[in-house]
Amino acid sequence: MSGFASTHDMTEKRVSFDELADGLYAYTAEGDPNSGVIVGPRGVTVIDAQATPLMAQDVQAKIATVTSLAVDTIVLSHYHAVRVLGAAGYPAHSVIASDATRALITERGQQDMDSEIGRFPRLFRGRDGIPGLTWPTASFDCEMTLWYGDREARVIHIGRSHTAGDTVVWLPKERVLFAGDTVEFGATPYCGDAHFADWQHVIARIRELGPVKMVPGRGRALLNESEVADALDGTDAFTSTLFAIAREGVAKGWNLHAVYQDAMERMRPRFGHWVIFEHCMPFNVSRAFDEASGLDHPRIWTAERDVEMWRALEGKAAKDGEI
Repeated sequence: MSGFASTHDMTEKRVSFDELADGLYAYTAEGDPNSGVIVGPRGVTVIDAQATPLMAQDVQAKIATVTSLAVDTIVLSHYHAVRVLGAAGYPAHSVIASDATRALITERGQQDMDSEIGRFPRLFRGRDGIPGLTWPTASFDCEMTLWYGDREARVIHIGRSHTAGDTVVWLPKERVLFAGDTVEFGATPYCGDAHFADWQHVIARIRELGPVKMVPGRGRALLNESEVADALDGTDAFTSTLFAIAREGVAKGWNLHAVYQDAMERMRPRFGHWVIFEHCMPFNVSRAFDEASGLDHPRIWTAERDVEMWRALEGKAAKDGEI
């Protein structure tokens, strides 16, 4: 290995802006992080702000093609820098997150920001314009409701999966779900801060909601029940398969290097064609190994820990400057 595959990925992705229902839109970019849009009678809500204020301008340019209203509310599906640091680029006066997400920003937001920018520089275009961490102006425990006239949007802390603070936005009348990274489609779930044992229960809760359209965290907009089911099945299969492999390896007394090699050999045939597979798997296996070993609270990712991970996965010392 010679560092993250993503540090060499400089190809910009084609953006799509799809209407899911009247006033509901998906901003997607061929496997890059997605945003959701709700156009209300007096303003616009964006679910997930993108990585930088400059990149937030792209979202607002798409919004301007369908409404002259400004973005006044941002909902954060979780705390990861690639989702939240663009918030300063909107005129929004309200930034909403779960209590658990706010706690994670407090605990590890700066380290996550530094680590993510180092791993995936293309996704932080215009990063010099980031003023600092994004802080919620309002947070909630389990659930809150946003009203757009008579349109209801339920903001739900759905449970621990991709992170401990994962939040979805559910419009029950339209049966549209903005899923954040609880669900991916044709893209590898990033599990470096995951709770594998809980993720299957989150997928079950989403199935119970019964969405017919969905904006996943990565991947194109899902426009019918069959596509939604495929995304839920795929995310569930990936996370459960990986955790089972990690538990098997830990039970055998294997080290991280051995578990990683086993996971790559067994999972690449089925999932290796998914976007960012090579990038995610070192982090995914590391976290699965930790959880299978009894570590419930994910360790904080730092540049130093990234180097430690490569040492363990390669079974040798990393070279200076190599992550």
